[in-house]
Amino acid sequence: MTGENRALRTRSLSILIGLSALLAACGGDQTDPPSHLEETRVKSTDEFVSRAGNAIDPATHPGNALFAENCAACHNGRVPKAPATVWLEMMAPDAILASMNDGIMSAQSAHLQPSERMQIAEYLTRTSLEDYKPPAPPQQCAGDAMQFEGAAPAKVGWGHDTTRFIPETVSGLSKEQVANLKLKWAFAFPSAVRARSQPAIGWNTIFVGSQDGTVYAFDLETGCAKWTYRASAEVRTGIIVDAEEKRLYFGDFLGRAYALDAINGRELWRTKVDDHPNATITGTPTLGGGRLYVPISSLEVTSAADPTYACCTFRGAVAALNPETGAIEWKTHTIPEPPTKFGETSVGTAILGPSGAPVWSAPTYDAKRNRVYVGSGENYSSPADENSDAVFALDAATGVKVWQTQFTVGDAWNVGCMMGNENCPEENGPDLDLSAAPLIVPVADNREMLVIGQKSGVAYGLNIDNGDIVWERRLGHGGTQGGVHFGMTTIGDKVFVPIVDMQNTYDARVYDTSQYGAGIHAVSASTGDILWRHIADNVCDGRQFCDPGVSAAATSIPGVVFAGHLDGRFRAYDAETGDAIWTFDTTQQIETVSGEIASGGSMSGPGAAIADGHVVINSGYGLYYHMPGNVLLVFAVDERA
Repeated sequence: MTGENRALRTRSLSILIGLSALLAACGGDQTDPPSHLEETRVKSTDEFVSRAGNAIDPATHPGNALFAENCAACHNGRVPKAPATVWLEMMAPDAILASMNDGIMSAQSAHLQPSERMQIAEYLTRTSLEDYKPPAPPQQCAGDAMQFEGAAPAKVGWGHDTTRFIPETVSGLSKEQVANLKLKWAFAFPSAVRARSQPAIGWNTIFVGSQDGTVYAFDLETGCAKWTYRASAEVRTGIIVDAEEKRLYFGDFLGRAYALDAINGRELWRTKVDDHPNATITGTPTLGGGRLYVPISSLEVTSAADPTYACCTFRGAVAALNPETGAIEWKTHTIPEPPTKFGETSVGTAILGPSGAPVWSAPTYDAKRNRVYVGSGENYSSPADENSDAVFALDAATGVKVWQTQFTVGDAWNVGCMMGNENCPEENGPDLDLSAAPLIVPVADNREMLVIGQKSGVAYGLNIDNGDIVWERRLGHGGTQGGVHFGMTTIGDKVFVPIVDMQNTYDARVYDTSQYGAGIHAVSASTGDILWRHIADNVCDGRQFCDPGVSAAATSIPGVVFAGHLDGRFRAYDAETGDAIWTFDTTQQIETVSGEIASGGSMSGPGAAIADGHVVINSGYGLYYHMPGNVLLVFAVDERA
């Protein structure tokens, strides 16, 4: 998740979530964060159909002391397998309470009174449970709507092909029909301020995850639910379907990978892929060669806000799982050896390194060469090494590194830099991750190019055999909330690169938007030449947390590129010219299948799923100064047009 402007305002974009909890847990200043920061974390029920119950004041709530006395010692980021506080804060309140009452934490919580457990859950989630009621289940399907019939899920998009190109035989949608897309139905995710799991479509069913950990199987035509399943924590990865085995795969933000029976939602297995307390799964796992490749990232950078925290010990990784059993067959760390002690700060805190280099994005499987390609983020501590901000080619059968190429040298940063404490590495940034999946793109002479996008705002073309850089092209200013974020897409040998470049991260006086900037850029995979650019116009008109850039992954069909903007616009672009040919404002009030009125917000993360004449997208990203929202939107062609 990565900046030339290291001021407090821009750096806080990356670590907004959890900072207040980290300050409290380390026994330091427990002053509440600025109100506008807290507002992005939990919005009111009335405004954003957010969590049920009334918000509480964490500084004065009795759960604060109870958590410090009974929980913080294990959940302060120092105990393996114990999720750090930053993750607990983002869980649903009933999930935390259930884990203490009769779940995985029941033994540790047995000495607490029921009211005390409730207070701990309230404190962590900033939500009163006194009048809390779990969200009502969605309308259940009956009769023919319960059947899993129709075209099977295709091997396209996340989990199968990171180019995110959908052929017309799968999409059931032509370029000429796009202008006639209309909203067919919508669903409001309960108790949510973000919706960031990309759906999968098949068997006349939409499979999608959600903020409270619920995975849904919706009827494509009506929006009724065929089944639901509750994971332990938020599901922000895409849902992958193995059509032959009728299995679903996904990860949650506590670092667990799952397999479900696609027909009935029954859990087949779950595997914790990393024991680090800050480990998580952000990128969608990928199927290929008989294995499920799971990327592993973390937010240990936030733990360094505590000057007594020994930073840092996490190393990014990819784990290859057996899809039938969930057993880990191999696991390769981006940084080969565990960190060692390089010294101490003036307060006696150990300095450990090298660390970090998380894998934020989906792995790319190369069947021709039996390889997996992944990109890494910055180091968390000094010394910065050759493994940060790099792309790796791994042997798919063994995980052995075949080659690696680094794009930014000397990139180490953590939240200690923002706090002004000695945990800040001497390099102090610039924090320019590779957060979008590498693309395998066919070019002339039967060759293939590996195309990489970085938060620096630069795209690269690499020799796929040895990792040598063939071309590089600056498309954006780049920085903490700039450059390429979640995913590019292709049509043939053209690559369509979304650029974020939030307007508060650069100096407009020297930023030449005639050459590059926020929006969509089309480049040649062979040469990196810019074919066209569509710089996003600013329609925010003063709306809070609104920005015109494109952070979400793009998706393409023949002749068309779909992209969701941070301002809530969902747009279709002509792939030949860059002209916008269709737009839908997801921030408007929308009546959902449950009868609720909901709205979307910023679009970041997943991207659109397209199949059987339907375009399906999530909207809402109530994090990091972005607009909250909680809707799943299903579009189809209006045949009357």
